[in-house]
Amino acid sequence: MSDTVFKTVGVTKVYGTGDVSVHALRGIDIELYRGELVVLLGPSGSGKSTFLNILGGLDTPTEGSVHFRQTELTSLGDSGLTEFRRNHVGFVFQFYNLIPSLTAKENVSLVTEIAPHPLKPEEALTMVGLGERINHFPAQLSGGEQQRVAVARAIAKQPEVLLCDEPTGALDSNTGIAVLEAIEKINRELGTTTALITHNAGIAAMADRVISFADGRVSETRVNDRRVAARELSW
Repeated sequence: MSDTVFKTVGVTKVYGTGDVSVHALRGIDIELYRGELVVLLGPSGSGKSTFLNILGGLDTPTEGSVHFRQTELTSLGDSGLTEFRRNHVGFVFQFYNLIPSLTAKENVSLVTEIAPHPLKPEEALTMVGLGERINHFPAQLSGGEQQRVAVARAIAKQPEVLLCDEPTGALDSNTGIAVLEAIEKINRELGTTTALITHNAGIAAMADRVISFADGRVSETRVNDRRVAARELSW
């Protein structure tokens, strides 16, 4: 895994100034490699989401550099970061952010219409196990199904990177595992570099690597001897 997709050096993030400043990140040096699935593990407030947002070009560091392949993201302006997000990154958040008045297929189509090399919406939904539900509205789908529509929407543009922020945080174990199976399948079949945030240590076993965060720092990095299949996880 020598093909580096992301490299961060000395990344810090400070919100506010003076006595009210909050140090969300305190010098993060990380490399993420092509095709791997990495779990970013840690409690709430440890800096995981801030770091993921910086990787995805949704936020910028106070200090330090972020490279995506040969591009220094920290040198880009708003338009450059927008282009980076549109062409290279798929996002999955804890809450599904589906448009209620659109079907599953139509929600996914919102992305495929602006992507340079998209999957067909039907193909993306079939990949996450919803081929029979493409014409259902969000209100007709369970929470887990809605999250899988969100996963399909994220991967329909065939991004090089999939960034997932607590994708099972609002779901029970059985439903969450179905979502993790969809993410796992995309990582394996499309080779999408995947970073998944969780505070749930039980999920870490499905990763190639586990990067633990604490108080804005990386406290530990470990490589799993083998990846446990998502369907074998429990929490």
